[in-house]
Amino acid sequence: MASKERIQRLKEETRVKILEASLDIVKEEGWQSLSMRKIADKIEYTAPIIYEYFANKDDILSVLTRQGFIKLAREMDEASKAYSAPAAQLEAMWLAYWNFAFANKELYQVMYGVEMNCCVFENSCPDIQGPSNLFWDKITELVPEENRTEEYICTKYYTFWSVMHGLISINMTRQTRQASDEINKQVLKDALSGIINSMK
Repeated sequence: MASKERIQRLKEETRVKILEASLDIVKEEGWQSLSMRKIADKIEYTAPIIYEYFANKDDILSVLTRQGFIKLAREMDEASKAYSAPAAQLEAMWLAYWNFAFANKELYQVMYGVEMNCCVFENSCPDIQGPSNLFWDKITELVPEENRTEEYICTKYYTFWSVMHGLISINMTRQTRQASDEINKQVLKDALSGIINSMK
């Protein structure tokens, strides 16, 4: 029994090594440079062993994407717990989203298709929908009951997301940032407070 557990633990450790090596390669060379051969070289295994754990590169990208969404949802949830007022919670969640994007640039790129194709998942996948659901629920809580229609909430959600993702993408895809961090943060705060106030 102990032997089976040890084998399972070693398999899981190897799987984690493959994922970590993949992210390391991407940080050094970009997503376009990632290949099964490079991953194998990085962890000093043969390529066929990598295929025992992942069917192909897209399989690795899918797992990393799912992990990214889980991590993002956790960080958003933690940020919201620092406040009691729903408006402050929503703002904190969007700021956590911003911070996640730049602290985990490579994950964000694969999650949302910035400078690359993102993975395609079923809409019902709970891990992928986690951040969206957190935002949706908090927006619903803030919207006055007379406006609480799916269309209205959807419009507000996409207004928030368009501003946030747009600003993140602008900063990620430019070789040099045109605006300082202070200016970006001020733009964000102005946009977030403007959208939040429009819901009251």
